[in-house]
Amino acid sequence: MAAPQPEPDSVPSAIGRDAELARAESAAAAVAAELRRRAAGLDGAAHDVLEAQALILEDPAARAGVSERLDSGVTAERAVFEAFAAYRDLLAGMGGYVAGRASDLDDLAQRVIAVLRGVTAPGVPHPGHPFVLVAHDLAPADTATLDLDEVLAIVTVEGGPTSHTAILAREKALVAVVGAAAATWLVEGETVIVDADAGRVVREPDATAIAAVSERRARLAAEAAEPSAPGRLADGTPVPLYANLGDPAGAADAVALGAEGVGLFRTEFLFLDADDAPSRSEQQGAYEQLFTAFAGRPVTVRVLDAGADKPLAFLGVRHEENPALGVRGIRALRRAEPVLRDQLAALADAAARHPVDLRVMAPMVATAEEARYFAALVREAGLPSAGVMIEVPAAALTARHVLAAVDFASIGTNDLTQYTMAADRELAGAAELQDPWHPAVLRLVAEVGDAGAALGRPVGVCGEAAADPLLAVVLVGLGVTSLSMSASALAGVRAGLAKVTASDARRIARAASAAEDAATARAAAADEAAFVQD
Repeated sequence: MAAPQPEPDSVPSAIGRDAELARAESAAAAVAAELRRRAAGLDGAAHDVLEAQALILEDPAARAGVSERLDSGVTAERAVFEAFAAYRDLLAGMGGYVAGRASDLDDLAQRVIAVLRGVTAPGVPHPGHPFVLVAHDLAPADTATLDLDEVLAIVTVEGGPTSHTAILAREKALVAVVGAAAATWLVEGETVIVDADAGRVVREPDATAIAAVSERRARLAAEAAEPSAPGRLADGTPVPLYANLGDPAGAADAVALGAEGVGLFRTEFLFLDADDAPSRSEQQGAYEQLFTAFAGRPVTVRVLDAGADKPLAFLGVRHEENPALGVRGIRALRRAEPVLRDQLAALADAAARHPVDLRVMAPMVATAEEARYFAALVREAGLPSAGVMIEVPAAALTARHVLAAVDFASIGTNDLTQYTMAADRELAGAAELQDPWHPAVLRLVAEVGDAGAALGRPVGVCGEAAADPLLAVVLVGLGVTSLSMSASALAGVRAGLAKVTASDARRIARAASAAEDAATARAAAADEAAFVQD
């Protein structure tokens, strides 16, 4: 991709403040309209991302920020640049989920400034043949509308596993390696192999490497085309494979791709753009859409995961210097208990109208007391199954006490890795540490698996680690009983599990857990898996 446009010069306006404000507002409205036009042809996360960007441009606070800077006599281009840069820095400083949205503001500023200058905004090239797209960072608006017949894979220098780029790439089943600092060395016209499973890019591979990857691609395509069957190991041990969903729109595709249920239904889409919490009836309608698609199957719903890292006015959580370690998840919901009670009631109302195996879990639980609090509210609401997300090392290390209070647990490997390694999952500079293969993370997973086995509690994984076929085998070997992932990854994981027995999985897991770092853990598991399959 072409480099971003240069920063506008800070020069006096030749037409006056009011005319500059009119130019800025007209340009912002044009970009918002274009984003909505593109969103109209999409659904799921892609639609939501573009709609959210359009709303940012229409936010009165954004207009006020530009207007304030025009008071100094600068041009509209400079005022837009400064206003959006200020908001970007504010979000980046908040950390967590919100920090991952900072790059969205850079993209919006670029698009508005391009309209003001009368030039084409930076975007995806169209060389007329299939290619690997390499970018410093890829804007959500670009990722959402990539032509998958043209773009074979994406590689970005910036970004993390929970950035919009990564989320949308997973939803589109697009091969992607994000946060690859060495991608700056890549040059136009060279041949590369992009290996998302290994998180690496191979430059100028030889004929042998190309033949091997071509064979692998053909095998994966064949596996994906096979009729879906329940997830199980070679010895018949069942390992249910579920889908992660961010809204009901993706339910039909998940079913078609072989999802046996939903292992993580994120409910934030109902809340994040709202000034007030949605009503019970509004929530109930969305839940019923999901339950209809998965009638009779397991559906695990995570209650609102918000707080200082995803600020919502109606939760009453103030700005925090370190929101990733602040009032979020179950902590925020306890402070706004009526919001939690309404959500549980809406889920109960929807479940009463649709036959579904409903399980409800709380995010960011750190203590057994928090688990007991949540379970009591779930049971008071008449819901059959209460669980917790294990994302905090403290909860993993005291899993026997935490699980004793609930009916199941689901490990969120994205946050568990972040907190274990003290590495912000949005920060490209810490990408090497954001790896669920690290033995420290694997040992925490084993703690939870052991607790689940001892107490007879199911333990799932709903982080993106479950989408890695080899790591999925390791997770099962550590005691995980179900896996949930992007629906596009189900076929590969199903095929990988079918090649090993339970004893094989335990042996592969031991080899990985005994390693000293993530790279050697992955290599040890791969060596042991090759030995097993031979």
